[in-house]
Amino acid sequence: MGSDEAYNFVFKVVLIGESGVGKSNLLSRFTKNEFNHDSRTTIGVEFSTRTVQLNSFTIKAQIWDTAGLERYRAITSAYYRGAVGALLVYDITKHLTYESVERWLKELYDHADPHMVVMLVGNKTDLESERSVPTEEAKDFAEKKGLLFLETSALQSTNVEAAFNQVLAGDSSFSASFLVMIRPLNFYQKLGVRLC
Repeated sequence: MGSDEAYNFVFKVVLIGESGVGKSNLLSRFTKNEFNHDSRTTIGVEFSTRTVQLNSFTIKAQIWDTAGLERYRAITSAYYRGAVGALLVYDITKHLTYESVERWLKELYDHADPHMVVMLVGNKTDLESERSVPTEEAKDFAEKKGLLFLETSALQSTNVEAAFNQVLAGDSSFSASFLVMIRPLNFYQKLGVRLC
């Protein structure tokens, strides 16, 4: 979709979590419907886009992926700037990746809008027999922190669409007050949208 008229809004969503949890494959599955079995560690920051329909709006989703490695933490402020949502990803087969969720959440709220939509995502449900993070434990944590929660499999494409779409829609309550976009205010005024 080449022109600005092809979509109403641009939403930036960030993927965060430890290295190896499947962030890049979630991105690839959502934006290109692809899965890379030989996925390498992300170096720095990458992003892809996909256009989706939410209610009567056409949304261009910019999904940003970053390395989960400590040495790339210096890029955080720019990475989070302008984001309206985040997927905080852990690997259901590696409890250590779940244990770091609290630290990632703190970093997110230190650098981003504390009112952004955040979903805790337990990835790799295709490896159910190797599960080390109980669904209920993660679900309870998400509820206590006011996060959305879903388990996914980028490999099998399970709940990937649902995860991104829920974050993009602000938990299915899409409204003008959620429109913290990457667009100038007069763009919305021309569309007749009132921002509260």
